[in-house]
Amino acid sequence: MSAVYPMPPVWPTVVHMLADAALQDPDGPALVCGGEALCYRQYAACVSGLAWQLQRDGLGEGDRVVVFMANSLDVAIALFAVQAAGAQVVPLNPAYTVSELNQVLQNANARGIIYDEAVQGVVDGLEAKFDRYYCVGNGVGTHGPAQRLTRWRDQLTLADALPLPRTEMPSILQYTGGTTGVPKGVSLRHSAVSTNVSQREALVPTHAGKERVLAITPLFHSYAMAMGLYLAAYARSALVIVTRYRPDTVLDAIAREHITLLLGSPTIFSGLMGYEGFAKADLSSLRLSSSGSSALSEETLRRWEASTGCVVCEGYGQTEAGPVLTYNPLNGQRKIGSVGVVTPETEVEIVDVQDGEKVLPVGEIGEIRARGPQVMSGYFGMPGETAQTLRDGWLYTGDIGRLDEEGYLFICDRKKEMVIVGGFNVYPREIEEVLYRHPAVSEVAVIGVPDSYRGEILQAYVVVADEKVGASDLQDFLMQRLVKYKWPAHIHMVNDLPRTSVGKIDKKRLRAMAAA
Repeated sequence: MSAVYPMPPVWPTVVHMLADAALQDPDGPALVCGGEALCYRQYAACVSGLAWQLQRDGLGEGDRVVVFMANSLDVAIALFAVQAAGAQVVPLNPAYTVSELNQVLQNANARGIIYDEAVQGVVDGLEAKFDRYYCVGNGVGTHGPAQRLTRWRDQLTLADALPLPRTEMPSILQYTGGTTGVPKGVSLRHSAVSTNVSQREALVPTHAGKERVLAITPLFHSYAMAMGLYLAAYARSALVIVTRYRPDTVLDAIAREHITLLLGSPTIFSGLMGYEGFAKADLSSLRLSSSGSSALSEETLRRWEASTGCVVCEGYGQTEAGPVLTYNPLNGQRKIGSVGVVTPETEVEIVDVQDGEKVLPVGEIGEIRARGPQVMSGYFGMPGETAQTLRDGWLYTGDIGRLDEEGYLFICDRKKEMVIVGGFNVYPREIEEVLYRHPAVSEVAVIGVPDSYRGEILQAYVVVADEKVGASDLQDFLMQRLVKYKWPAHIHMVNDLPRTSVGKIDKKRLRAMAAA
């Protein structure tokens, strides 16, 4: 069996982590983005100011507040402030279209929204109406003037104590795609979120007050929140935020900011190594790289470690699991190709894929199920979906894997049809449903195929009733309705689609066709 890694202290909530960091190291560096920087005293003051404003505006326990923002100092402030106010934060992708947001917001039933001035037009087009609007910049939309979030950046004192939420209350409502194409809101309590930070710390420990964490992936994503926003606060260390990924920008930031912990993904590692300036980059400050969002190939991991001399620790989890379930331990045995051992207070089993009741022996492949204090409360407003995923206290992940004799987990496949494009979860059904809205489309099937750079890419096979409609027309149609990473890399115009013996579209054959 694997070594036992003791559980470090657990804070009641992540807001308590931030409050303690401001108390213990008020002048320590906290946030850096572009030419702006905040120390922990300033960071906590900004969060406190916005949190108290939310409460004065009637937003608190039992409410949900959307954060619809790109990477910046302000999104970090907003995410913490909503939680500090006692409300449940709903982080959403600022690249979403109006139609995508409407679908999510119909379920979320949020009362407030905090957004960037750049997405004012999208906010104006939403069907949902909010009681309160807060804008970074001068937000004047169809709903009237929005309160300016930036004014809290001018009140850099701790005149008001940072409000602290109750540990048993809802903390995050994180949306993830559904197998039916309908997004599901994963509801996590404060206790689940803060516990998972400590569980990760047990396997991949940080150095208090000494880390420089580089956040490249979007902070609305569960990986960036857990491994960036919350990790930095736990470690009382600096979070350096990159507004948009570019290899030259990232490499410059690592050298300039003396980054010690790089939060990466397969796409990021491949992109950096493929950049012409990579060989000359100064990466000497790096002591650890973390990989998440999707599976990292063994070849990419070995190349990165050989090129940089920096260890990569790969883990596994999903939004429903808070999100971390396993990690390759930094100070223990790392197994290349494995996603590590389970975090403390967590159980992982491999069960049969038919009904998930038979626990399989070591080495056999089956569905991964898990339970622990970090697991979600359920899918918000979706009791049926919750009952399918949470059964008898176990989270059924839908992923296929095996455990070895030392308790290391290996991911083999996915039970669901989810495709991971550049670290983002994409569900083919959603793209299919959008394409079916085009009047010329008769039939469509979307699949994921392996890609050396992005992990996977989407390919669509379409039958049209009007021969004048081509692939470029359909791409234009999708571009107006879906965020970029959901666009198929290729749209194949076909006369018909292969089918199984019972008449269903045969996606297995389509994948074979794509491979050929």
